[in-house]
Amino acid sequence: MARVFSGIKPTGEMQLGNFCGAIQHWVAGQPAPGTPAADAGDAVFCVVDLHAMTVPYDPADLRRLTRELATLLLASGLDEQRSLLFIQSHVGGIHSECTWLLNNTATIGELRRMTQFKDKSQGQESVSVGLFNYPVLMASDILLYDTEEVPVGDDQRQHVELTRDIAMRFNARFGETFMIPRATYPPSGARIMDLQNPTKKMSKSGGDSPGCVFVLDDPKRIAKKIKSAVTDSDTDIRYDTEAKPGISNLLDLYAAATKSTLGEAASHFDGQRYGDLKVAVADAVVAMLEPVQARYAELSADPAEVDRILAHGAQRAAERATPVLDRMRDAVGLLRPAIR
Repeated sequence: MARVFSGIKPTGEMQLGNFCGAIQHWVAGQPAPGTPAADAGDAVFCVVDLHAMTVPYDPADLRRLTRELATLLLASGLDEQRSLLFIQSHVGGIHSECTWLLNNTATIGELRRMTQFKDKSQGQESVSVGLFNYPVLMASDILLYDTEEVPVGDDQRQHVELTRDIAMRFNARFGETFMIPRATYPPSGARIMDLQNPTKKMSKSGGDSPGCVFVLDDPKRIAKKIKSAVTDSDTDIRYDTEAKPGISNLLDLYAAATKSTLGEAASHFDGQRYGDLKVAVADAVVAMLEPVQARYAELSADPAEVDRILAHGAQRAAERATPVLDRMRDAVGLLRPAIR
């Protein structure tokens, strides 16, 4: 299989958009059980805590959310025998040095054109260098693992293109050093919308709003939010994101929760009422999250086991990334120490 790299920021509780659009695909894309150890590291997943520091944050929250997110990823089905999971800062020296070396290949003009930087810095009197520079850190995350594929949503396409540009420019200047990654785009469920504003992507940035369902929400609360979802004044259940964004969003959720296609989901509810759709979606989402919540409770009660898995992941990540960093050092002309 192609080597895949994906990262996720610990900036808040995980919501259904993250879970259905990314995490489900991460879990499904792992090598099969019993895969030889040499191939089991081809699915590389990282909690990118250094990226979470580019905007104002609370240190205690960062520490808590990093552990919570890593635990939830394990509870969702990431398996240390079939993939590699680590915390970015646990291999931070390697990632930071790689970023510095790439900083001398990336250009200010490229970083200024990044849409996310423009959006997050708009109206701000003071913006950190980290916010401006974090696409280069993201490029380091990807390139250090000889990544071939990067699953992304629409909002990250530009960053993968920048990574490709930086890698090709580095290779042209210093010799073949990096694998050139390509972006891949997940199928159904990739864009779960806000239940109260189905023209806007579901986001944890709005806090505990009725339009956002969190993976660790109580089942009754999940059902209440879904049953209160905004729809329209029509009665026809069909997938049409322009004319029927609310109904389309519910069908997306149902398809993701039941692992069915959008066509199958729409056919299933043909001739039924909106209320029937909401109840079925609520039941399907609660059933999907039930084993995840149960496993999360087990892992949270055994933090030493979580620490062991993360320490092992960091060790494996360092073993994978160090040879790439050594290639970079040699390519750019740094003198290796005589004794390590």
